[in-house]
Amino acid sequence: MRVAVTGALGFVGSALEPALKRRGHEVRGISREALWTAEAYAGCDAVVHLANVAHTAAGEALLHRVNVEGTRHAAELAAGRGVKRFVYISSIKASGEQTAKGPFDGSETPAPQDAYGRAKLAAERALGEVSARTGMAAIVLRPPLVYGPRVRWKFLALMRAIARGWPLPLAAIRNRRSLLYVGNLADAIACCVEAKQVPGGALPVSDGQPVSTPELCDALGRALARPARLFALPAGVLGLLPGMKALTSSLELDDGRLRRELGWRAPVAFDEALARTAEWYRLECAP
Repeated sequence: MRVAVTGALGFVGSALEPALKRRGHEVRGISREALWTAEAYAGCDAVVHLANVAHTAAGEALLHRVNVEGTRHAAELAAGRGVKRFVYISSIKASGEQTAKGPFDGSETPAPQDAYGRAKLAAERALGEVSARTGMAAIVLRPPLVYGPRVRWKFLALMRAIARGWPLPLAAIRNRRSLLYVGNLADAIACCVEAKQVPGGALPVSDGQPVSTPELCDALGRALARPARLFALPAGVLGLLPGMKALTSSLELDDGRLRRELGWRAPVAFDEALARTAEWYRLECAP
């Protein structure tokens, strides 16, 4: 198949392009400039749309312009050029924040709590409208936090703190968070590109078993060969500090439908995924 990938040079795109090529697909990376031209999608069988603003702190106007209207426009151009399948990488933030009802499995009523989540949900719905009008099949994946080589933001900051031996007040946290290795996400996207039957609705996707923040820190410490130095502060106190919500709260996914309907399994185990991420950190980020 010939697969167009928007955002091919980004964090996920850099893992997806080689994954698709290994499976025998021809990949056409679409630059930001070409994203808005119909010719970019000509002759393609499928599109994977990654070119979104990923930072949750981005302004609502920018999020709407790029994530919502950009997705709608790309879908319309692709459908107009005869593309049969459009895979959109959304976010579990479109579902909302963790509730007492259990893991998000895609059947919940979406209740996004921030501008990023609202934009992702609006983009999903825009894609759905184009799909219904044109007949182009649409698949939506909702990943949690994605990590791996080239990761940035909070995950990189946590790795750096553990690698430098900084004491972290995280030992008392009893949360559960789903994560996703970028290589596993790339494999799931390839599975969606190749699927004979297109599943309806949004599909959560994750590595599998969720982990607590202390478990993640300990696993990162082993991967970095620098045991995590954790001490205890009440989780309620930590949750009040800027930037600590993701480390203290729970956010679990149930991706059983993706695994059942498409037969997908995460090819890289959690410890191996962290080992690969740690090796990249040592080569590219360590002082």
